[in-house]
Amino acid sequence: MNMRTQWPVLPIMAGLASGLLTACGTESGGSGGTGSSVVMGMSDDVLATDPASGYDPGSWLLFNNVFQSLLSFPKGSTEPQPELAKKCSFTDARTQVYQCTLNDGLKFSNGDALTSKDVKFSFDRMLNINDDAGPAIMFPMLDEVETPDAKTVVFRLNTPDATFPSKIASGAGSIVDHTQYDEKGLREDGKAIGSGPYKLDSFGDDEAVFSVNENYKGTADVRNSGVTLKFFHGDQSALKKALVDEQVDIAYRGLSANDIAEIEKGDASAGVELVEGSSAEVQHLVFNMKDPVAGQLGVRQAMAYLIDRDALIHEVYQGTATALYSIIPAGISGHNTAFFDTYGARPSKAKAADALRSDGITDKVKLTLWSTPARYGPATDALLKGIAQQLNDSGLFDADVKSVAFPEYEKDIAAGKYGVYVKGWVPDYPDADNFTAPFFGKGNVLANNYTNSAITGTLIPQTAAQSDRSATDEDYGKLQDIVADELPVLPVWQAKQYAVTREGVYGLEYCLDASTVFRFWELSKA
Repeated sequence: MNMRTQWPVLPIMAGLASGLLTACGTESGGSGGTGSSVVMGMSDDVLATDPASGYDPGSWLLFNNVFQSLLSFPKGSTEPQPELAKKCSFTDARTQVYQCTLNDGLKFSNGDALTSKDVKFSFDRMLNINDDAGPAIMFPMLDEVETPDAKTVVFRLNTPDATFPSKIASGAGSIVDHTQYDEKGLREDGKAIGSGPYKLDSFGDDEAVFSVNENYKGTADVRNSGVTLKFFHGDQSALKKALVDEQVDIAYRGLSANDIAEIEKGDASAGVELVEGSSAEVQHLVFNMKDPVAGQLGVRQAMAYLIDRDALIHEVYQGTATALYSIIPAGISGHNTAFFDTYGARPSKAKAADALRSDGITDKVKLTLWSTPARYGPATDALLKGIAQQLNDSGLFDADVKSVAFPEYEKDIAAGKYGVYVKGWVPDYPDADNFTAPFFGKGNVLANNYTNSAITGTLIPQTAAQSDRSATDEDYGKLQDIVADELPVLPVWQAKQYAVTREGVYGLEYCLDASTVFRFWELSKA
């Protein structure tokens, strides 16, 4: 499965997911839509319009605006609340039966009625297709979806999962029209039929055009008459030029660290404003545990002792990220600093050399760091070159960097061809579970041949079953300590979040909060 990530722009996940939801959602019925249309540019591509396939930030941006889920994250909140549903709750003490009652009068954008049949169809279809680039990996616990009547949906889980409400509130919970989608295959015509605040009018290589869905019934209050999303395919210079030339109103995901620094200092062209936030997006080095070089613990430890995160962030990211010392980022309940505590913040050649000698390694370690140029951010190649330079400057390594296109990159990782490679992660929902279970559970997204029975057999199941999320901190601490000791991954940075708007564009602050949901409907333009 692909890891959902690009470069530092999605928001920090401060807060907890809800285990029980019984409140009624407010309904606005999509009453807005009278303002000006808004044009937004980003460097990400939208890899899919079918929610059974897309598992990347660009695709989820589309899903969150064109489709609805049973629950959603209100602006400023990390706790899911009813959206399509009137109410949802666990009906058992073990958090294994979750029931939702739908609102009345729901329709898709094409006028078809939305019932429990569509909800069941959407989840069954996603799991049956089980696309390699899709979100099915998030639902190994989902055993069966039942529909006692047209308005009632019952999810039966094979293991307790207190984070299930947050998972179905994400883009992975998008509900599709059962008459418009093939239950066995993906939709490949670039169209999308949902019940969200917007309709997808057109989708092409260079732009996607959205208009207001008049059939929408939910919590969003639309403040514009439509959104055009322009794709710059990783071309930072073109995105910056489009913003300066007033071809786009908003630049989201794609300006370089230098561009952001210039704007922050006031050196960029007048008429633009920087909107800054925090983020739980992370980037790691991943080690193939079966590789003849990277599979040696001494090599991994030496790298952990030598990498200077602060220098990399200063030189490569111009301060637009922060050093990360654990697999669970700061701002997420359960975070600790296991890698800082174990390996320190400053490089130590002496400790690195000791780690190599303890593993019987006396010669320079010849190593290739594998990168992909755009998928994990436009600075990814520069980051890995900086890491290679730090390793080589120690005199202990002979490291180089190779960068390949993403499709080849993914195939080679799956085939076990790389010893060390980069991966990033944009969280699906605001809980430590989303930074651990996808990495170390069954069928994990890292594909690095790492297993630990304490993590998979005890810690992940225990934390998933705990409805009081604050009570999971001790177990997550143990998990992070194990990872720091065994080093299947090496955390490098945690993102900050930036977007830039032209004067007269409002509401962006409501699109960049802790939920990872970019809300088109909050945008307005004078």
